[in-house]
Amino acid sequence: MTGDNRRQPIVAVLGHVDHGKTSVLDYIRSLGQDRQSSVMAREAGGITQHIGATEVPAKLLNELCSPLMGGKEFLSPGLLFIDTPGHHSFSTLRTRGGSLADIAILVIDIMEGCQPQTLESIRILKQAKTPFVVCANKMDRIHGWSAEHGRSAAESMNDQDAHAKGLFDQKFWNLVGQFGEQGFNLDLYNKITDFTKDIALVPCSAKEGEGLQDLLAVTIGLAERFLEEQLSDVVGATEGTVLEMKDERGLGKTLDVILYRGGISKGDEIAIATETGAKITRVRGLFRPRGMSEMRDAGDRWDAIDNVEAAAGLKLAAPDLEGVLAGTTLRVLPEDEVLREAAIQATTDESKISIELDDEGIVIKSDTLGGLEALAFELRSLDPPVPIRSAGIGPVNKRDLRTAENAADPLHRAILAFNTSVQVETAEDIEKEDSGVVHFGSEVIYHILDQFDEWSVERKQELEDEKREQIVYPGKLLILKDHIFRRSGPAVVGVRILGGRLHIGQRLLTLDGTKIGQVKSIRTGDNSHKEAKQGDEVAVAIEGATVGRGIDEEDILLVDVPASHARRLRKLELTNVEQEVLEELTALHRKDDHFWGR
Repeated sequence: MTGDNRRQPIVAVLGHVDHGKTSVLDYIRSLGQDRQSSVMAREAGGITQHIGATEVPAKLLNELCSPLMGGKEFLSPGLLFIDTPGHHSFSTLRTRGGSLADIAILVIDIMEGCQPQTLESIRILKQAKTPFVVCANKMDRIHGWSAEHGRSAAESMNDQDAHAKGLFDQKFWNLVGQFGEQGFNLDLYNKITDFTKDIALVPCSAKEGEGLQDLLAVTIGLAERFLEEQLSDVVGATEGTVLEMKDERGLGKTLDVILYRGGISKGDEIAIATETGAKITRVRGLFRPRGMSEMRDAGDRWDAIDNVEAAAGLKLAAPDLEGVLAGTTLRVLPEDEVLREAAIQATTDESKISIELDDEGIVIKSDTLGGLEALAFELRSLDPPVPIRSAGIGPVNKRDLRTAENAADPLHRAILAFNTSVQVETAEDIEKEDSGVVHFGSEVIYHILDQFDEWSVERKQELEDEKREQIVYPGKLLILKDHIFRRSGPAVVGVRILGGRLHIGQRLLTLDGTKIGQVKSIRTGDNSHKEAKQGDEVAVAIEGATVGRGIDEEDILLVDVPASHARRLRKLELTNVEQEVLEELTALHRKDDHFWGR
């Protein structure tokens, strides 16, 4: 098979922060620079910079890796390295069929071994069934290790003294154990006979440029061996993954896209997934960064192109890109009516975010669809699984906060946000003392899960303690005349406590036993309180109540008491008013339940 009818593999470089992902990518980017005296020369086989990706052509790879390839030529047109900014973690880069990357390089600092983000990467690779190779980076940090630029890893290992080799072995076996715990066999790349059974580890120093050609040769070998079918799937519908939407000077709203199948041209009609469903628009312009400029700093140095074939990163300008969901699929619409309808339907389905929701549970958010799916998957995998009531893409907003506030179970009043921010006003509301909702956000899913787990354990304990200590005392209150501050959602009224006491969270009844709602907050001026006692005049927010419908000025309300508490209250010393209210409540409840409070 020649390179003509297959696309180049898409390679993701991932790993824990500071383990050298950027150094590996920088090395790959620098490969062609020795041989290109001018920017123009890049077309003659140097590195090409894409949007969110770097392409290394086969010619360069064959030259670089020929000593290790045993005379074999690389069949694909090259390798396309996904090279997105740090906040686009690998888990968010997904196609509908799994991972956007065909293959991955997992960079691990040999001195530090597997860290939280490494383990997260391993789990995601496993879930997406993505083949990968391990780059054991920073070999130059091993005491006594001597690194030489351009030397192969096998040569390097043979040339070290016994002390350095011994230290390496120690670190290597430590990694073998850590991978074993995750269900993988790890071995040195030059000792592996069956790459379907073992994960290859290549010792490297990205800083010194040692072992990197071995890393590329193993990556190429894996791609050629396992991905023939995937890479030959170049005909049929054109599809790409939307990385993000940007406002570009002189271009207006644009999309950064990794095209993984087919080709796209200026003027093509496309379908994109937005919050409100599928949106159809037409490509007004296609662009790639000029020369070797790093694409994130390209500014207005864009070259317009007429068309591009997969696999490639590209910037696309089109009308009406508002609300597009990052991480979803961009589809070029075919002329065939049946295929066109199918593509639009698939885009509509993606807009709906296919995460199963529960009637009760927590709120989750992420910056992309892939990130959201990854977070939902991990929550469902816990024992017991965590229920999800609401899932969305984009920053945490007021609606998310309201949804979390209204969770019936206090342990579900949480918002988990992966790789996304919180809108300023919403953040202020969450931080208020009486908000009752917690927010956990991070760029690492496992940090979020750990924080949520810790909070759940503590909160459960608090609730248990509250149950033991906080008996609901009967209370009676009068809604004051001319003290209606808000009629509903929640109703906020001024009250005088006629007797007993009033606590946040308690439920209120009218004198005829009609349920009114739940006390959300108790305030005097700017101060919020947990409770109010006889004689206090306070402003009370009542969730579920509407003034003018069920309650009004000068009405008297009762604090409802759970039946189990009524039994305990009878054994306590109550004030006369509390005793009276308890008798009133008992009479009201026993109309429906003869044994209430017995």
